[in-house]
Amino acid sequence: MSDDYYELLEVERTADDGTIKSSYRKLAMRFHPDKNPGCAESEAKFKAISEAYDVLKDPQKRAAYDQYGKAAFQNGGGGGPQDFGGFTDIFENIFGEFMGGGRGRQRGPQRGADLRYDLEISLEEAFNGKQTEVSIEVSAQCEPCSGSGAKPGTSASTCGTCGGHGQVRAQQGFFVVERTCPKCQGSGRVIADPCNSCRGEGRVEKPKTLSVNIPKGVDDGTRIRLSGEGEAGARGAPAGDLYIFLHLKRHSVFQRDGSTLFCKVPISFTTAALGGSITVPGLDRVEHEIRIPVGIQSGKQLRQRGAGMPVLNSRGMGDLVVQIEVETPTKLTAKQKELLEAFRETETGDECPQSTGFFAKLKDMWDDLTE
Repeated sequence: MSDDYYELLEVERTADDGTIKSSYRKLAMRFHPDKNPGCAESEAKFKAISEAYDVLKDPQKRAAYDQYGKAAFQNGGGGGPQDFGGFTDIFENIFGEFMGGGRGRQRGPQRGADLRYDLEISLEEAFNGKQTEVSIEVSAQCEPCSGSGAKPGTSASTCGTCGGHGQVRAQQGFFVVERTCPKCQGSGRVIADPCNSCRGEGRVEKPKTLSVNIPKGVDDGTRIRLSGEGEAGARGAPAGDLYIFLHLKRHSVFQRDGSTLFCKVPISFTTAALGGSITVPGLDRVEHEIRIPVGIQSGKQLRQRGAGMPVLNSRGMGDLVVQIEVETPTKLTAKQKELLEAFRETETGDECPQSTGFFAKLKDMWDDLTE
């Protein structure tokens, strides 16, 4: 069995956090001792991949591992712990956070990771809001040990390597730096008798169903935060958060821009010429009457105030914008053709000033070219 953390987790050295986490979960489920009772090889493999993931999921630990390998987590790495007095104190004041914190700082178990869930909803659901449920697979607090990681009836003890600080000091060349304690992995506590259910992690993978309230007026990309519903922290540490990212389905009639709704409405050429009114049903289930002015042209937009989308976290409403598309008839009866022919015979050119002006410009241009 390889001792390289990346090979253990079956990922490339350039793998991102999501890929590493996904691979770890698959391997952990495959080699978990509960699924392989009595198999020493599976148990050893499970412990190895857990150790590898604990390092690679932490950006600082991973950076140290990439540069120094496992030696980065071995006390000393080139000499026993030393103290250069005042110089070390100054160095820590300047680079304390980068090097893992000030002297004597106890890090403790780390907060669980935040999780993301993508949820697709319809435009109608975004208009009206809704209460829905989502199901996720997430690390949850181990119930038998209440998240402590220790076997019920026992408890963790102070780490003897770091004295409970979670950090050890070591010399590297000219400098003295602090590293995460290799014994307790920064928690400051060690478990002599780990819980059988979670193997000392304090958390286990479980399915979870959550209720999500989607307010009126949400837009594509709106993020809803569910506090404490993310991945459980190790050994009783607080859980992360779950972020619900909303995505709107394409609608067959309406398009949206913020709180404004747009739709294209075809009208007959007689309605466009003579004027009138049309009825447009809105997402608010109200039939909105739109007045059509005489002689309206294709592309003209008409606005209906307050018939658009709700404004998020407000009582306000956006507008409905109707874009007119004048439709030319394609199927005419003999009587209709006769009437249109009669109309054409009465045309003077003043009825359609745009087309008359356009052809007049073409004629002038042609005359200029032929002179």
